[in-house]
Amino acid sequence: MALPRLDRKAYEEQMRAEFERALHAVADAVDGAPQGRVIRDSEEKARDALDRFRQIAYEKAIQMKVNAAEAAFPPSQQRHDGKEETA
Repeated sequence: MALPRLDRKAYEEQMRAEFERALHAVADAVDGAPQGRVIRDSEEKARDALDRFRQIAYEKAIQMKVNAAEAAFPPSQQRHDGKEETA
C-alpha cells in the first residue's frame, strides 16, 4: 500500500505565516542596513531567515507525511502486554 500524499492545500495554508515571516525578515534586514553597506550588512541576515524558513517548511512537510501515514493505517490490535485483543 502506497503512503498517502501530502494535503498540499493544508500544507500551504499552514506555511503561509512562516513564509510571510521570512519575507518580512529579509525586508527588515535590507531596510535596516546602513547606506552603502546594504548587501554586506543584510545578506547574512536574509540568508539566515530563508534558511530558517527552509528548515521549518521541510520539517512541517515530513510531519504532515508521518501524520497522514499514521492515519491511513489502523492501530495495532495488540495490547501493551503483547497479547492480541479479543472482541
